Amino acid sequence: MEAIPRFSTRILSLSSPKPNSKFLITPLLHFQTSHPPASKRGPVCTNPLKSAHLLLPSKNHNSSALAARAGWFLGLGDKKQDMPDLVKAGDPVLHEPAREVDPNEIGSERIQKIIDDMIKVMRKAPGVGLAAPQIGIPLKIIVLEDTKEYISYAPKQDVEAQDRRPFDLLVIVNPKLKKTSDRTALFFEGCLSVDGYRAVVERHLDVEVTGLDRYGQPSKVEASGWQARILQHECDHLEGTLYVDKMVPKTFRTVENLGLPLAIGCPKLGPR
Repeated sequence: MEAIPRFSTRILSLSSPKPNSKFLITPLLHFQTSHPPASKRGPVCTNPLKSAHLLLPSKNHNSSALAARAGWFLGLGDKKQDMPDLVKAGDPVLHEPAREVDPNEIGSERIQKIIDDMIKVMRKAPGVGLAAPQIGIPLKIIVLEDTKEYISYAPKQDVEAQDRRPFDLLVIVNPKLKKTSDRTALFFEGCLSVDGYRAVVERHLDVEVTGLDRYGQPSKVEASGWQARILQHECDHLEGTLYVDKMVPKTFRTVENLGLPLAIGCPKLGPR
């Protein structure tokens, strides 16, 4: 999902030639004028696949890269690689539905490692959400969290407009999402798997997500505002859908162009 910016020892604006900011599901405009110092960088978000070929996203991929991914998943990877890499748009694993996790396998060492690695990757980015396909694993697992520190980097008016509040780490296996109201809102979104770009997406403001937690126990999350947006973004990943598949096309832009006005005819940001 959307990432919190990574920062150097200098304060950079999004208009800089090579900004160090990346988003997972954070409002795009609220980081244009304020950045946290490097010292305040955010915290670093199975039914095992029966055959390694399910891990291989494309025949055209570099064979060594594929072997590394398969080796990591099967527990045969290089010990120097302590976590998997983020998968970028274009890899079939991001464009195809993920598989449900066998509830009996949730407590296995393999599934628990996948969850732990997802959390590490999400926090290292740092971001506020991540789905298993984003680390090359086509399983229905999502992790997400939003902290007071992350939110403190955003202008107060944006936080209020997006109804953004902190919440503790959530791990949801086999999530099922349903809307609980007809209220919607339009805001910019980004994704670590579509690095460097943002676009406006309309999302429901109130949702409920049921599933299992990392211990296999039933879980239910009732969310509104920005947390509801994060949940929808991550659940979309499990269906092979990226935010660009749902964006308002004329709002698609690079991070460097976020400060420019929207094109004529584009919908106004905020609740509908």
